Amino acid sequence: MCGIAGIISPNARNYTEEIGKMTDVIAYRGPDSADHEFFDHAALGHRRLSIIDLSENGKQPMFSSTQNECIVLNGEIYGYQEIKAKYSDYPYKGASDTEVILAMYQKKQENLINELPGMFAFAIWDEKKQELFCARDRFGEKPFYYATGKNGEFIFASEIKQIIASELVKPEIDQAQIAYYLKNGYIHPHKTIYKNIFNLKPAHTLILKNGKIKTQPYWTIPTETSQLSLEESIEKFRYLLDNAVKKQLVADVPVGSFLSGGLDSSTIVAVASKYKKNLKTLVYGYESGDLNEMPYAKAIADKYETDHHILLDKKQKISETLKEVYSYMDEPLMDSSLLPTHLIFKEASKNLKVVLSGDVGDELFGGYTFYKYNIDLSQKGFYPAYLSKMFLLANQFKNIGSERQHRAQYNDTIDYHQNKVRNYFTSSEIKNLGLNEKIPGQDFSFEPTGKDFNDLMRIDLEKYVPGNMLLKGDRTSMYNSVEVRIPFLDIDFAEFCIQLPWQYKVNKSEDKIILRKAYSQMWTEEIAKRGKNGFAASVNEWFKETELQELSTNLLENRESFIFNYLDFNEVQKKLNQQLQHWSLLVLALWFENNKKNLL
Repeated sequence: MCGIAGIISPNARNYTEEIGKMTDVIAYRGPDSADHEFFDHAALGHRRLSIIDLSENGKQPMFSSTQNECIVLNGEIYGYQEIKAKYSDYPYKGASDTEVILAMYQKKQENLINELPGMFAFAIWDEKKQELFCARDRFGEKPFYYATGKNGEFIFASEIKQIIASELVKPEIDQAQIAYYLKNGYIHPHKTIYKNIFNLKPAHTLILKNGKIKTQPYWTIPTETSQLSLEESIEKFRYLLDNAVKKQLVADVPVGSFLSGGLDSSTIVAVASKYKKNLKTLVYGYESGDLNEMPYAKAIADKYETDHHILLDKKQKISETLKEVYSYMDEPLMDSSLLPTHLIFKEASKNLKVVLSGDVGDELFGGYTFYKYNIDLSQKGFYPAYLSKMFLLANQFKNIGSERQHRAQYNDTIDYHQNKVRNYFTSSEIKNLGLNEKIPGQDFSFEPTGKDFNDLMRIDLEKYVPGNMLLKGDRTSMYNSVEVRIPFLDIDFAEFCIQLPWQYKVNKSEDKIILRKAYSQMWTEEIAKRGKNGFAASVNEWFKETELQELSTNLLENRESFIFNYLDFNEVQKKLNQQLQHWSLLVLALWFENNKKNLL
């Protein structure tokens, strides 16, 4: 796990200072070393967090055996030993997964991407072809940003702050993305908050040749449905997940796992314990209330005799944690779990460099309550237009109930999922706040129909997962110099799960059906009976903190605050009694305050 940087320009050797600034500003992504290589037309930079092959043979930028190609990679290629065996005629110098990509490139050029597993963002400079080949992994676990500099330079990086640090790009706010953030709680997964800094889409390649940029997809989310029986599916589910966890335990440094006491993390720990004894596990614990995960986590830790550690929420100041997080976040993200995620990675960094996570289980196995509710709505039926008008009119005079209102207000299951689930401000509220730009839509790699409830999960895999969940995990882990691995996103396992019939995952009364059938015998009885419990805290409780109230007053009740260059002051005041909207605006205001120097 690392950070990458590059500047492609006819006089690239003159950019030593700029490339140095780009790698220095992300020293936390790779505290073990920083290196740079220069060609006449390409400058490449790298920060290294040593995980595989800790020797000098693993350092980057890395040249191929012919010295013609040079690569910078951020990520891990799981199962790279098996791939290496297929390219055994390459004269390897070390044991890193990075070198395997160079071997593949010499044989297959850009076509290597079709058989490359793992989480990655990389760039290969081909000196003979005078061409840059870049790629990002299928689900967007690793970031890749790019921009055009003031002198026509092509600039790429792992984080937006690197592009700004080069001083070759003056960032310009995209107000449509502020609107998207207010609606969804995060920036569009294929965009950035800036008009002139771009985000390479997951599952896409980028080729720069003769100053021209070409991007194209190399993989799309499967839309087929498996024909396997439930029993056959359960057997294959176990086999593929075991294999995924086993591959992701490979490292030359200690590997641990998060353990929340939920179904997903308990499954990862149970499987990992088959291959690694005395696995180090970590839980973020709340001292009281419904969010106390500690007893459930301890039960699994005891069952598998893990080396268990608890990070206890001792009511440290939320305002301090929030300010620390936004000292490095390049874009606003309203997800309240961002703060505890940062804290648990901070704790993990004391003893670990690699941590397994149970993320994305809900999107693959149908774990969210709103999936069940949406199925129930759809099976009862959304009302036709003429009835919808009658019900919505009646609701103005008499409460007809939320279910009937939703069946009248939305056209179908996709409409409900896109415009109700995880929506924080309505379009009219956003317009009243002073943003008249059209809120960007989502360009999915498939056409959601709503006839297959897997489409709800596919939408989340292409929208919420890269835009919120994976971004949160990458930034918080990397700031604390920890690599997070997500076994559920192993390509073989994830593709299999996406294609399972939705009935094997969720219905209007049950969730994670196949996970429960495949692994419930490996959990404790209490965990098997648990429902969904998000990794977050109560924003309502947070706003009782005096220091957070003061921060909010300084940023949201001060007309001179930078956020009011974009939002209407009086309209913002009306939203400060709505806790989630208040939190969303506070995060945005703090982000603006920290980044205004780049915008002036």
